[in-house]
Amino acid sequence: MPLQFNTVKLFAGSGTVELAEKISTSYGKPLGDMTLSKFSDGEIQPFYNESVRGSDIFLIQSTNQPTDNLLELLLMIDAAKRASAHYITVVVPYFGYARQDRKDKPRVAIGAKLIANLIMAAGAHRIMTMDLHAAQIQGFFDIPVDHLDGSIIFVPYIKSLNLPNLTIASPDMGGSYRARTFAKFFNAEVIICDKRRKRANEIESMSIIGEVKDQDVVLIDDICDTAGTLSKAAALIMENGARSVRAVCTHAVLSGKAYDTIENSVLTEMIVTDTIQLNPEKQRSCSKIKVLSTADLFAGAIKNVNEHGSISDLFDIK
Repeated sequence: MPLQFNTVKLFAGSGTVELAEKISTSYGKPLGDMTLSKFSDGEIQPFYNESVRGSDIFLIQSTNQPTDNLLELLLMIDAAKRASAHYITVVVPYFGYARQDRKDKPRVAIGAKLIANLIMAAGAHRIMTMDLHAAQIQGFFDIPVDHLDGSIIFVPYIKSLNLPNLTIASPDMGGSYRARTFAKFFNAEVIICDKRRKRANEIESMSIIGEVKDQDVVLIDDICDTAGTLSKAAALIMENGARSVRAVCTHAVLSGKAYDTIENSVLTEMIVTDTIQLNPEKQRSCSKIKVLSTADLFAGAIKNVNEHGSISDLFDIK
């Protein structure tokens, strides 16, 4: 007996509208009709303008700042559950609070676990996300997690550059596994920038482990916040004789003076995805940022989830 598929409906949160529209176009189905109303004090109330009863629905929203993005997603989940949706998948291209994945000092919260609890308590049946800051965050959920790999997007672009002496670099010790995994696609060497922090977003010192002389270096990271680490790592790499240095970063948080920092850095380019909607005005002022879309990857994953297909089949890089 052939598998029966429920009606699929896609809805976008207000923080991820541009990407959601691209995903819906790639998937071949328009976004569902939903209204997000606010009381005068800013209190959020989402409302589905169409029936979702018995449907498999996908709620697309990154949980970057402001915190309203997260609260909006939780309310969307709750509203869908109370409207008798059959299966609720939250598509969170960028999972905020992922950097708080453990107690790295006394008396701090494990924010990533708390967010996972909130999403499950709201009524989600499944979560789909990309390039978590720490892969073990998948274990914080007691529901299925589809963890998409951004390499499928970045590797073809880097290959198209035909860099003659490619070396992959990690901007810190914590990202060394990510860099090594990426380097396997090119049979490239890996170097590591060892940094010491005074406090969050402030670096005390940095040194290079490995040889970069006459190399075309590509720095690999998952999150670019202030761009301070990447810009300092790039400068150090060039000072040590590299021919060029680029940065690949999945989630372009880009807070504070990040756009200016990138533009004024020695980076040839900063390659990011659209998991977080960039500031249009600031993006125009920064010529070094190259944005690659994740829409086709998410659309393919949504299709495979709905049709009970394999997610790993999407990561076959030619």
